[in-house]
Amino acid sequence: MDLSYILNELGEDRKDYFNAVAPPVIQTSNFVFSTVEAFRKGLADEYDHWIYSRGNNPTVDILRKKLAALDGAEDALVFGSGIASIVTPILANLSSGDHVVSVAKPYSWTTRFFDRILPRFGVETNYVDGTVVEHFEKAIRENTRLIYLESPNTFTYELQDLKAVAALARSRGILTLVDNSYCSPLHQQPITLGIDLCAQSATKFIGGHSDVVAGVLTGSRERIKAIFDGEFMNIGGTISPWNAWLLIRGLRTLQVRMERIAASTAKVAEWLFRHTLVEKIVFPFHHSFPQLELAKKQMKGAGGLLSIVLKTDREGIERFCNGLKHILMAVSWGGHESLAFPAIAGMPPEDFDPSNPSHRLVRIYIGLEDPDYLIGDLAQALDQV
Repeated sequence: MDLSYILNELGEDRKDYFNAVAPPVIQTSNFVFSTVEAFRKGLADEYDHWIYSRGNNPTVDILRKKLAALDGAEDALVFGSGIASIVTPILANLSSGDHVVSVAKPYSWTTRFFDRILPRFGVETNYVDGTVVEHFEKAIRENTRLIYLESPNTFTYELQDLKAVAALARSRGILTLVDNSYCSPLHQQPITLGIDLCAQSATKFIGGHSDVVAGVLTGSRERIKAIFDGEFMNIGGTISPWNAWLLIRGLRTLQVRMERIAASTAKVAEWLFRHTLVEKIVFPFHHSFPQLELAKKQMKGAGGLLSIVLKTDREGIERFCNGLKHILMAVSWGGHESLAFPAIAGMPPEDFDPSNPSHRLVRIYIGLEDPDYLIGDLAQALDQV
């Protein structure tokens, strides 16, 4: 399916809404039926009917069609946050006594869910270095029901061989779920590599304007419907029609934004790589990245997220970050604005270990600004170190 068609036309039956170019926001909680028989059919299958916007909504339905097609999947669900798109399918597919094999160092809220919430229900999680497929194989138990992946992860960008892990899991009857937030569907399609379910934060590149929080889950119609009929409807972590409309708007410019971000990131990354105060740059498509060949094999490109290890102490890192004038300090990524996230922000000052490179890590997101403008900001901030 052509990308331009997906972004600009798929799901948009304009004749149904006055031939308007932009789809309407169907801002309603409820839908009416003209007969009892129609009402009965709707109640029997909310997945294919509009009854109540906690389940289906026409504006959200347009978005679902586009997101599924972008991922090469049969269907999609949209959630009120990225973590909801991760937690809901996990709850839908695990029972007491089950075991999870997870890649090491996933997103912080995913880790909390595995470590603090699932154990209350008798589910155990083991973490493995996902850069080696055999590590997953060795960690599998008789009661393993899920292999959880995040490729690349979102601070140091370790990759997993998605096709190989998917084949391993399928041979053992184990479900696979990946967080694809780093890449977006334009740079990686895990479903086409054999992964069962693909989650991502739509807050990031899909929204693209830092004005909406949302998550998306894609997979086969059978798996998505099972999640919809159970945990999705029960937990109620749905997205509003207005936020769905904002995501549709974001999709219009997704391709051009990603192209601009990729070009700018390559230029900024090379400049950082040559700077004397940068000990190491971590970026999946940089020539220094140890898994570059795997990145090229399963990713079409990389977004604007990279990390640097600075040759300085905690005070020097703080001077660098505090000295940035145009690159903002914040979490997240994928919007128009460039961002910095120092690892030291997540630890007490007394825990800083200058010999630990991960403590001297600063994650940088390259947005839509001119790359020379950003390089100038980085240069003057590094001068303050």
